[in-house]
Amino acid sequence: MGLPEADAATKAWFVAWLEGFSAHVRAVDYASARPLFHPEILAFGTHQDVLPSLEAWVNTQWDNVWPKTDDFRFTIPETHVLVSDDGSMVVVIAPWTSTGFHPDGAPFDRPGRATIVFHKSAGGWRGVHSHLSLNRGVPQSSHGNRPVKAR
Repeated sequence: MGLPEADAATKAWFVAWLEGFSAHVRAVDYASARPLFHPEILAFGTHQDVLPSLEAWVNTQWDNVWPKTDDFRFTIPETHVLVSDDGSMVVVIAPWTSTGFHPDGAPFDRPGRATIVFHKSAGGWRGVHSHLSLNRGVPQSSHGNRPVKAR
């Protein structure tokens, strides 16, 4: 028996979600990305251990990454969307790419991987857990300096 992969329509919806979220990351637009996640999300990543809320995630992980990197995109052909039997939870597993910057401004490839868990409620699908981290051997720090479009 294989993994509980989503049907084509469900996968397409979550792929569109990933594309929208990555556009917000590229634009450094926190305000537009916030509604995609539950306010009490449990998130962690390269820069932080488990963070207990969206605000904590924004103020640490997002602030440490989004303005300092560029060209964030999920690798859609390698993305998996798994659905619970009752259809109330989805797990998206997706590699991603981005550009980091050395202290002298020179760019470097900054790939990683993501797991995002979604819960469906009356308000629709929202992320309740996120883990984005860099691949092994990728420099942890990036020194870009892009402005935050909207908090």
